[in-house]
Amino acid sequence: MIAGLIAQPSVSCADPALDMSNRPVAELLSGWLDDFGFTCELMALPENSDKVNLIARLGASIDEDSHNGLVLAGHLDTVPYDDKGWHSDPFELSERDGRYYGLGTTDMKGFLAIAADVAREYSTAQFKAPLTILASADEECGMDGARVLANSGRKLGRHALIGEPTNLVPIHRHKGIFMEAIRVQGKAGHSSNPAHGVNAIDGMRQVMNTLASYREELSQQLCEDDFPVRHASLNLGVLRGGDSPNRIPATCELHVDLRFLPGMDIDDLRSELRARASQSLAGSDWQIEYDELFVGTPAMDTRPDAEIVRMAEKLSEYSATSVDFGTEGAFYNRMGMETVILGPGDIALAHQPNEYLAIERIEPMRVILRGLIEHFCIA
Repeated sequence: MIAGLIAQPSVSCADPALDMSNRPVAELLSGWLDDFGFTCELMALPENSDKVNLIARLGASIDEDSHNGLVLAGHLDTVPYDDKGWHSDPFELSERDGRYYGLGTTDMKGFLAIAADVAREYSTAQFKAPLTILASADEECGMDGARVLANSGRKLGRHALIGEPTNLVPIHRHKGIFMEAIRVQGKAGHSSNPAHGVNAIDGMRQVMNTLASYREELSQQLCEDDFPVRHASLNLGVLRGGDSPNRIPATCELHVDLRFLPGMDIDDLRSELRARASQSLAGSDWQIEYDELFVGTPAMDTRPDAEIVRMAEKLSEYSATSVDFGTEGAFYNRMGMETVILGPGDIALAHQPNEYLAIERIEPMRVILRGLIEHFCIA
């Protein structure tokens, strides 16, 4: 099953030239789950029928006891790939040195295959609450599948595990994120006389100085010791401006990424960022405007004594902790689930060539999933 999922390309990307449908891989997984006794539904995203969420349920009808059920969740898409960096075909599962190589093995088609295979073991069991396998669309490019689910009003279960790569360590909290484009507009002119123009790069320098000060303030405002980076972080990630050394540049663009702690609000942070950037150019000849590169993902904060967290700790033999990267967890919590993040992969291997899943992680993941299914679902 891992090989089959890897062999179906399902890249999601903001660049239309690289973006792909995830319907073929969803239909492949749906076919297997249907054979295992699941009732399967493909939910097309409203603005793109080539993108689907797969909702597969075993052990109860769609309405029966759904508030008590267990959801095993993952995403079917991958990031784009650089084929020059791979030592093997990224769409063909390759086994070397105790590892399965392929695009999505660790992030996170490998988990979905493991979850499906474990679920097959319970196809004839007596269920007290339903088991759902949820495979979402476009997690890597806006989390659109999870947003659609969260806005749908659907009730899928009470307890959820997302199999993102965590080295089998349960995660109950993670940061939120948003990305913003800032554009400064000046006036072009001949470089021989600065008075002939308004240098947009000089204007952006003032904006960047202001944002650097804001970044320092964020590092002092709210700190949580259980996060690897214990405060909110602001990254100035992309800078573009000008076209020739002998021309005063008329435009300059900056892309930023802000990751924030639970308890901090996306809208408030975005408004503060914009207000400070605008104030840095107030009364000047520069104009400033903004675009949402990524509307954002809220921080996830599942209470540490939630039953799914306690069971994940017991079965993994690791204490739950916090991470700086984001997942779909906040959206699933919004749907009434209590969510923990736990998967067999390693986040350090994601989004790069020669991604792999260590084979030795598969059986421990199976043991954890069996324990969760038997605790939450089996009579």
